[in-house]
Amino acid sequence: MRHIGFIKILAKTTRIPAYVGGTLAAGGSYVAYKVEQASTYTQDQLSSIKDFTQGVFDTAGDFFKGMGGKSSESGGSSGGSGSPGGSNDTTTAVGATAAALGLTSEDENESEDDENDDLAQDEDEETLYNDYDDDDDLENDETSNEMLNLTRQMIEIRNLLASIDHDGLRLPSIVVIGSQSSGKSSVLEAIVGQEFLPKGSNMVTRRPIELTLINTPEAAADVAEFPALKMHNLTDFEQVQKILLDLNLAVPEKDCISSDPIQITIRSPRVPDLSLVDLPGYIQVEAADQPLELKQKIRKLCDRYLEAPNIILAISAADVDLANSSALRASRTADPRGERTIGVVTKIDLVDPERATKILTNKKYPLRMGYVGVITKAPPTSKGGSGLFSRKAISGYQAYVAQQNFEHSYLKENKEDFYGTTTGTRNLKKKLMKVLEKSMAASLAPTHLAIQQDLEETSYQFKVEFNDRPLTPEMYLANNIDMLKLATKDLSHEFSRRELKSLLKNELDQKVLDLLAERYWNKPFNLKQNQNALVEPNLKELSQITNIDDDIYWHKKLDLTTSSLTKMGVGRISTSLVTNALLKEIENLVDNTQLKNHPMAKNAVSEAAKTVLGAKYYSTADQVENCIKPYKYEIEIEDREWQASKENSVRLLKEEIRQCDEVYNNLKKQIGGRKLQQVVSYLERLKQQQTTDVDFNSPEALGFSPSLIQRGQDAIFLKDRLSLLKMRYSFVKNSKKCKKKENKYQCPEIFLDAVASKVTSTSILFLNVELLSDFYYNFPRELDMKFFNNLSKEEIEKFAKEDPRIKKHIELQERKDLYENALSKIESVLAIQRTKTTGIVKNEKTGGSSIFNWGK
Repeated sequence: MRHIGFIKILAKTTRIPAYVGGTLAAGGSYVAYKVEQASTYTQDQLSSIKDFTQGVFDTAGDFFKGMGGKSSESGGSSGGSGSPGGSNDTTTAVGATAAALGLTSEDENESEDDENDDLAQDEDEETLYNDYDDDDDLENDETSNEMLNLTRQMIEIRNLLASIDHDGLRLPSIVVIGSQSSGKSSVLEAIVGQEFLPKGSNMVTRRPIELTLINTPEAAADVAEFPALKMHNLTDFEQVQKILLDLNLAVPEKDCISSDPIQITIRSPRVPDLSLVDLPGYIQVEAADQPLELKQKIRKLCDRYLEAPNIILAISAADVDLANSSALRASRTADPRGERTIGVVTKIDLVDPERATKILTNKKYPLRMGYVGVITKAPPTSKGGSGLFSRKAISGYQAYVAQQNFEHSYLKENKEDFYGTTTGTRNLKKKLMKVLEKSMAASLAPTHLAIQQDLEETSYQFKVEFNDRPLTPEMYLANNIDMLKLATKDLSHEFSRRELKSLLKNELDQKVLDLLAERYWNKPFNLKQNQNALVEPNLKELSQITNIDDDIYWHKKLDLTTSSLTKMGVGRISTSLVTNALLKEIENLVDNTQLKNHPMAKNAVSEAAKTVLGAKYYSTADQVENCIKPYKYEIEIEDREWQASKENSVRLLKEEIRQCDEVYNNLKKQIGGRKLQQVVSYLERLKQQQTTDVDFNSPEALGFSPSLIQRGQDAIFLKDRLSLLKMRYSFVKNSKKCKKKENKYQCPEIFLDAVASKVTSTSILFLNVELLSDFYYNFPRELDMKFFNNLSKEEIEKFAKEDPRIKKHIELQERKDLYENALSKIESVLAIQRTKTTGIVKNEKTGGSSIFNWGK
């Protein structure tokens, strides 16, 4: 006599407490569906629904009465098992499995004969699945719970191995193939219980869809996730369908097919733990708007997924001769002996039951795992009509309930015709669970060995190349940011008030030289100057004046020049100068770390520095302007300050002489000394003759071009400037008048330098307090914000892998960690399998002493 599985028996005894809510919900949906078709269904059918509902409650009442008596009778033995509450745990776990298998209210009213019909298999299938008799496999409640999660654990291992780019390391998935009209999508949606796959008149499945189903008994709703897109907790399956459609249609029409898979995970209390792959449907002839090689592309893509150890789910329609089934032809090529192929025959309601039975009996095109007949869609309701009972299209979960109800009714009405065959979506789910678990379990041992070998090789390589030094993208980023922070701390000691003073003083020295050139030193040579203009006194006269206090002209000139210096916007100038200098220093620090190899990181560091400096820019500039405001009205200089400024002025004049002489000599080299002298002599002669209107293109210009005339004018300017600078250098350095601050009008170079020194010293105090101190405090915190708070894990990983050496280090360690994780999980599952085997042997020796030996 054929054994009935442990889960089937236990589900029969525990289904009411675990699924009374599910039964009522299914019954309610069934009633609603029948009422919607009231115009075509007879009153007798409506009455049968009423009888069915009453029968559910009668069964529930009988069950609770029986449980009350049994619990009182077996209380002592339960306590002696050493596992209080274990029976309840088993009930809950088995209830979850029953829900995953799709038990409905109609299933609960089935007779024992119906159950035997559902379980009937041919000889091969019985041999294949006898190992799954749970009353022999399970020793105790703890082992039962572990076994119920075995498939899920192996699916997790499969997904983990999929992340390792190694063809030899993978556990099987169930690959769904079929032609575009075979009902492939409908089978998947019937398994899931939701309409979620893209639909369309043209070819819409252009990418493989890797579907992971996870049974979640505690979930209140079905939830979909797209891990690669970071999209989680999607409960609207119309939105899921639209996302899948958009992802598929994103494939260019010229390609039409892409091997890049779409990964989707669906969690539901109604789905079993399965790993499925939906592939583009086979076509017979390319359409006019499709590429000629499309048929070959689809076959090549499918063949890659059909390789061992994957299980093939070949979908064929009952109204099409199996000899013309594209799915069976493809599976025969990939699996010649039919050992990895399950045949699914859809639309069995569209043909006579006798013909459907012949297909399902597995005689003409035999498969080791046999065939399963399903009805994936309820028949469409009649169109037209109005009023209360007008027909409306149903979708989503309602369509799933309608399909389940119609399939159950049809199979029950024709159960004698289908005797000896496997039919129904529920049995398909059970078969897929068992086949996938068995196939994965058979692949675990060789996969375990292969992982061990690869782990040893990877560990050795990691030790040799990187000395077993752990490194993650986060660690690499943190190390480099810490190095930059330490370098910034050192910078705070090196780039302080002294460096700031030197920087700002050099800038103001250039401003002083510009003002001296503009107000005191000679003007550019110009033949067309106004002859009637007043001739201003020159510096030669200034050095010869004995009583400067009586000459208002020089007083006014120095006052205006000083005012120009103090009112040129020193606050903005100094703040911009220090800001730019700091940014340059930070750039140099980055170039001394590994961050120099990462353009994104360099930009982020620069942005962090600009953010901190920008936050204090305007307030610092205002503070500096306020602090130097007294110098705009009155300036007092001490003797020591005058003496220091005199020395600095001599140095500046000497440097100016050197630069002026260098420019003049370069001009002579470019034109030639003799040629330049001829041009200069010609221009000086014109100036002496006071000739202002000269056509340099006429023969009178002696053939000198306008550009050569301009060079000659520049040479005259430089000669005069050089002569004047030498005179001022000698006067400032050697004259007794320039030793005393009272003679500031005769020595404007010294006085302006003293003013620049006082402005610099005062500005630095506020720059140091307002800008530098704030920068050194907030810059490290801004770095943390930029890199650790704003960057995602993927961005940090992308940053680290910009360096080829670091990329290799990280990827090798990640590979090693993945191997270790996969090895640990496989060993855990293998341990469960060993416990299972030990339990079977123990039961055989003791005659069934386990608490699950229902025969005792």
